[in-house]
Amino acid sequence: MKEIIKMREHIGDFAENKDVAKKLRIEKIMPALSNHNDVILDFKGVSGATQSFIHALISDPIRKLQDVAFNNLFYKNTNDDIREIISIVYRYMQESLGDIE
Repeated sequence: MKEIIKMREHIGDFAENKDVAKKLRIEKIMPALSNHNDVILDFKGVSGATQSFIHALISDPIRKLQDVAFNNLFYKNTNDDIREIISIVYRYMQESLGDIE
């Protein structure tokens, strides 16, 4: 199964509200990933995001579910800025997970 989350419907044009990120993470992302479903975050119509928003959205799934999150979390319609922020958060999380192991 796939969980498609149309980000613009939740955040508008710019992703910056960490409370919204937390709500999406808890109510949609974590349950879907816990069932090994794919999660597609569709950023169509979103012009940008803060690093703190993306971190609040995906760091906990990566920390808790590791390989499931890496394999089942997808991003669609990301512009260059959003893609770079996602990459930064992934690199940070991979480094911090490497420190734990």
